Amino acid sequence: MTDKQIKNIVIIGGGTAGWMAAAALSKIMGRSNIKIYLVESEAIGTVGVGEATIPQIALFNDLLGINENEFMAKTQATFKLGIEFKDWSAKGDSYIHPFGGYGVDMEGIHFHHFWLRLKSVMGNIPPLSDFCLQAYGAARNKFTRPMDVPRSPLSKIHYAFQFDAGLYAKFLRELSEKNGVTRTEGRVTNVVQDGATGHITSVTLEDGTDIKGDFFIDCTGFIGLLISKTLGVGYDDWSEHLPVNRAVAIACRQADDPIPYTRATARDAGWQWRIPLQHRLGNGYVYCDRFLTPEQAEADLRETLEGEPLAPAKHLKFTTGIRDKVWHKNCLALGLSAGFMEPLESTSIHLIQTGLSRLMSNFPDMDFDNSVIDYYNERTRNEYIRVRDFLVLHYKASTRDDTPFWRHVQSLPVSDKLAQKMDVFKSTGRVFREDNELFNETSWLAVMHGQKLEPKSYHPVVHVLSDAEIKQRLEEIRATVINSEKVMPRHIDYINEHCKAESERF
Repeated sequence: MTDKQIKNIVIIGGGTAGWMAAAALSKIMGRSNIKIYLVESEAIGTVGVGEATIPQIALFNDLLGINENEFMAKTQATFKLGIEFKDWSAKGDSYIHPFGGYGVDMEGIHFHHFWLRLKSVMGNIPPLSDFCLQAYGAARNKFTRPMDVPRSPLSKIHYAFQFDAGLYAKFLRELSEKNGVTRTEGRVTNVVQDGATGHITSVTLEDGTDIKGDFFIDCTGFIGLLISKTLGVGYDDWSEHLPVNRAVAIACRQADDPIPYTRATARDAGWQWRIPLQHRLGNGYVYCDRFLTPEQAEADLRETLEGEPLAPAKHLKFTTGIRDKVWHKNCLALGLSAGFMEPLESTSIHLIQTGLSRLMSNFPDMDFDNSVIDYYNERTRNEYIRVRDFLVLHYKASTRDDTPFWRHVQSLPVSDKLAQKMDVFKSTGRVFREDNELFNETSWLAVMHGQKLEPKSYHPVVHVLSDAEIKQRLEEIRATVINSEKVMPRHIDYINEHCKAESERF
């Protein structure tokens, strides 16, 4: 019986995707005989604007055995309790999509149904966000990690990070090289394929170096050097669902203490991100070039900067969508090589993470069984579709019609599943999570409620409690949230105590 084990993995491209792959594979396969190589060129650079994350990244860092305080100090990171959406449902409105749930479920029914019942009876009651510690605390610039306080929302605080993506890649590079990953500096000038199978066998660098491999991971960004340029895999364009296709990014100095959340502000032709780090403020305008020129987008962004710009503007072009096959033959695409979802819900780094997790569950041998590859591609596509639908919700649920862009997005096509979710919520106030999709019931509720989708009714089981009892319970839950927030330190104070960066980096 011949040895079918893969012996050499070659990652083409560094950046966040490449070094996440190198770090994870070298950690998991450290005791095997598999050699891992990473090829990157400093001259090419990276996109470097994916700085906001969602809570699942903590699982990835834990897998690597990363000390969280050290990681935060070395990447100039801040904590993140959610995302604020400003001017989305209408100008002047705002809400936070928190990383924690609302209230306490009762009688087996989601808490918000009891809130809806009380609102229908009393009219003017405290907002739903008052019943979520992450939302309430974030709005007041507070943060703490989970505390050992039984039966308290302080014991279940979910959070993510906002960090410098370039520094994160550097941090992961150090871990990877300690675990035996071999890094080679250079630009790929030729890709060699097997004449019979079409599999990639090696890459040639501009200095003539040949690097052979059994399995290749394409982290070359939008260009897709291996998956597209070499293997000819096409791209499924989802612009009809999400028409924004450009971005301009400018970092500036911090004017105030960093807040523990990312902000996404709706603009005339798209939306603007604001990501506070310890050493700087990340800003970007994501827009559709049918409604705005790059020059005007940059000018509009500069008008909103809160501090001195730290670097020239960086302009990006992209097409929302996914490769027809994320894995083809002996090549897997990760990150921007695989597809692109606008960073409205900070999913870019998470999709790299799940791509790696799915790879480990379906790791091949030299046969590269097509059934395994097909399954991987199917699951990946389903994940991207569900993320796409969640992003589309933000546009479809808006009532804005004050610019041509916002009038246009009202006509965006929606999938049957998204239409069903919206219809069910508007009719019954119910939210559901399908097939373990990334965004759970809290996320769907946060956006639909935040965007002013008004349910016509609520779950009938809430009537097992009297209105007086519902009122009393909600008052107790809200008081617990308010008292818990008082215990939380200021975000900047928590950073300074636990994970302050040693120096600034511009």
